[in-house]
Amino acid sequence: MGRGLPAVWGSIFGVPLVAAGVYLYGFAAAYPLVASQPETSPSVGLLTAAFGLFVTGMGAYVHYVAAPEALQLRDGEQVVEDRTPAQRNALAEAVVAVPLLGFGGYLLYFTQRPLYQPTLALAVGLALFSRGLYRYWQNTLTRYVLTNQRVVEEYRFISLLRNEVPLQKVRGVEEHRSAWDSLFGLGNVTVRSGASGGLSVSVDQVYEPAEFADLVRRELTPGQNDDAASGESESQTAETTDGDSSSPGTDAADDPSIPDDTAEAGTDVAGQSDSGASPH
Repeated sequence: MGRGLPAVWGSIFGVPLVAAGVYLYGFAAAYPLVASQPETSPSVGLLTAAFGLFVTGMGAYVHYVAAPEALQLRDGEQVVEDRTPAQRNALAEAVVAVPLLGFGGYLLYFTQRPLYQPTLALAVGLALFSRGLYRYWQNTLTRYVLTNQRVVEEYRFISLLRNEVPLQKVRGVEEHRSAWDSLFGLGNVTVRSGASGGLSVSVDQVYEPAEFADLVRRELTPGQNDDAASGESESQTAETTDGDSSSPGTDAADDPSIPDDTAEAGTDVAGQSDSGASPH
């Protein structure tokens, strides 16, 4: 089941559209809102009602469709962070579009403004409304997972989409945010495997994006530290080996591996040889 209340919001937005479509299709001519109300083609009412049914039905579908399953971890893999995109900013975009749609309807039916003015207001309002709803549905069924091996994006709407980038291939971590997302404290993080054209995962519309980006960078650091430590260890080993090979040899008397008795015996023999060689 999806997060939030997409079925409820789908009904809140869709049912009024269905009612408006039914009115425009069958009752606008018999029961005009104002005396000078312009005539509306029945096809407009059908399209409006169909769009309202679509919004209501899609909200129910998103509410009850299965969200992405839990990520199957590999050997030695651990989940570092599990994030889901925010929903309120997308929902706010759809809510803001409702007064704009109402304003366009007011200009069309209650004023004598040129036709392009209500048409423009209705077009902009419908675009914002559709975009906000789509982003809300998309965010409901999206999750981002950071493990000690990869960054994964999972998205299920009509079908399942899974995109991932292994950490050993990451070449860049980018943070960015739009002016609209900044109002809600949200941001986006893009994890790339190359400068351009490579694999990438976009972690969009999440709270505290800088924290998520830092977690990704932190997971990239241990491998680099291990490589540096390994290089230092090999260097120290090489220095130790060179030092042993270049050390001078030791005398027999100073060599601790030679018994003291053997060294003393050698000294006595040398002394006797010297005394025997002396003249009488």
